[in-house]
Amino acid sequence: MWFRRDLRVEANPALEAAAALAEELRVKVVPLFVLDPELVRSGRANRMAFLYDALRSFRASGVPLVVRFGRSDDVVVSASEEFRSAAVVCTGDFSPLGRARDARVAQRLSAVGLNLQTVGSPYLVDPGSIRKGDGTPFKVFTPFRRAWEQYLGERVSPRRPSKIVSASSVPWFAGIDLERSVGLGDIPQTPAGSSKVLPRATEGAAWSRLQAFLETNLHTYDAGRNIPALDATSRLSADLKFGLLHPAQIVPLLEGGGAGASVFRSELCWRDFYADVLWHRPETAHQPFNPAMEAMEVDTGALADERFDAWCHGRTGYPFVDAGMRQLLLEGWMHNRMRMVTASFLVKDLHLDWRRGAAWFMEQLVDADVASNQHGWQWTAGTGTDAAPYFRIFNPVSQGLKFDPTGAYIRRYVPELAPFSDREIHEPWSANGGGLFGGVDGYPAPIIDHADERRESLARLGALKHAEMSPRPA
Repeated sequence: MWFRRDLRVEANPALEAAAALAEELRVKVVPLFVLDPELVRSGRANRMAFLYDALRSFRASGVPLVVRFGRSDDVVVSASEEFRSAAVVCTGDFSPLGRARDARVAQRLSAVGLNLQTVGSPYLVDPGSIRKGDGTPFKVFTPFRRAWEQYLGERVSPRRPSKIVSASSVPWFAGIDLERSVGLGDIPQTPAGSSKVLPRATEGAAWSRLQAFLETNLHTYDAGRNIPALDATSRLSADLKFGLLHPAQIVPLLEGGGAGASVFRSELCWRDFYADVLWHRPETAHQPFNPAMEAMEVDTGALADERFDAWCHGRTGYPFVDAGMRQLLLEGWMHNRMRMVTASFLVKDLHLDWRRGAAWFMEQLVDADVASNQHGWQWTAGTGTDAAPYFRIFNPVSQGLKFDPTGAYIRRYVPELAPFSDREIHEPWSANGGGLFGGVDGYPAPIIDHADERRESLARLGALKHAEMSPRPA
């Protein structure tokens, strides 16, 4: 059983299939995890710290997990030969890199007479399963959700009790020599540069977070999810990313939750939608979904780099934006409202390429998922599916006044502004009469004038549209 984004025992269809196959063939299950150099290189500090914690906890739960470094195709094939495997089972991976990796592994296994059997996926509906009536993929979320709901109702059977409820329910191979495996105690508890306040990465901790959310915040989620000062979101994104929970475990528990449950269910659908988009259009991980937007003028050079650095480190002079960026640096996580506000500021106030911001988020976020991250950025940048029109530009001050009216969120992450009043904390430069660029002690002046940059963004959009409509030379 080759574990990847499914580090749980319960409600794991691939593990159930492996256990059933082992019983049929009268053999045992060898659990394997591969620390592929590509995974380690792209994982970044926060995600690797969470992953290492998850691997340790998985072993502590009673799973005799074999963990090995190396290329996935080399390790899976060598392990299958070492343990004289009758089969190799895993959960499906639908990301571009995952699909390419699995194709290599399947080819190598085929050469030694084995098949790579994929069962299930990290999603409620596997990417590629839902299409429009004409057979083409959906490009807009709302009709996708209607088809998604219909698919769930017609094709996905009601949740059945998992046959495997604990590690002891699986017929593990007793002859595994974990001393030959990677000694997880030798892996740093906190890789250099990782956040010190990451959540515990255990199946039990994930369930505790889910139960707390259902009991405390589900009924008010539709409104509370927009207030970053409140602990009103589920905080389950990392658990879903690494498979400590599966959305199929969550959906049955949303029944009777009212408007909040409906909105949360919609968020799970967004996750499936973006995975579906990436499955059909893998190039959109790095290119605009709308190719015409590739021609949008963006800033480069020394000043652009300075502004990007100020944005990364929460020193733009706009408190609501800076609070979001500092939360990201401190926790390896950022509230979803703030992800939209900070992304809009980078693209439409600083006029920088959305890919720079997306890469920074991928570097810092413990829950970074290529489909959700890249397409979330494209939504805000106006380059993707269901894109916010490019002329929809978040005002970094009015967003703060609306969603953080008391300044509680700003005070938490920009403590040097704590003494300011609830109104002045959103525009600290107004407190001393120094004008927009007067600044305050210990906090930078705004690096740009939002009103000016909004006009500049609209001008660039106008120039792009004009270029599109201009007749091309014969």
